[in-house]
Amino acid sequence: MNTASASAPAPAPVDEPNWLTDEEQRVWRSYIEAATLLEDHLDRQLQRDAGMPHVYYGLLVRLAESPRRRLRMTELAMHAKITRSRLSHAVARLEKNGWVRREDCPSDKRGQFAVLTDKGLQVLKQSAPGHVAAVRQAVFDRLTPEQQKSLGEIMRIVAEGLQPSEAGADLPWLR
Repeated sequence: MNTASASAPAPAPVDEPNWLTDEEQRVWRSYIEAATLLEDHLDRQLQRDAGMPHVYYGLLVRLAESPRRRLRMTELAMHAKITRSRLSHAVARLEKNGWVRREDCPSDKRGQFAVLTDKGLQVLKQSAPGHVAAVRQAVFDRLTPEQQKSLGEIMRIVAEGLQPSEAGADLPWLR
């Protein structure tokens, strides 16, 4: 028997997961809890004050920030990080409220634009102060400037890692 191989540790099984350490598990669970509670907090605030879910508010903001308050539906889905089907449903609800309208794309017969209406812009302007106050109270007022900077850097790294640029990537707005 070879004594050198007998004293070497046995390799871990190939299919054994790389389990999270206790500290990693603590961080992960804190993140999940905070993300879930934050989304619920913002959603409830917007439902109460503006009659819309958080995701709809994000769509209105993105359209308001776009040239001529319009974006291709596929581009809007990409910015919102949602499936095209979910976006289509959301835009239909926003259309029903008179906040958004769809326009056909002249250069692509299959494409459509989502356009923020004047009424939608007014709703956004009315709901923005309360939403900003809720975000500030829930996140920024609790963090030091250094923590805010770190949080931004961390979330940017995570988001970039989850958005591969190669063709065929499985991303929500491509489904």
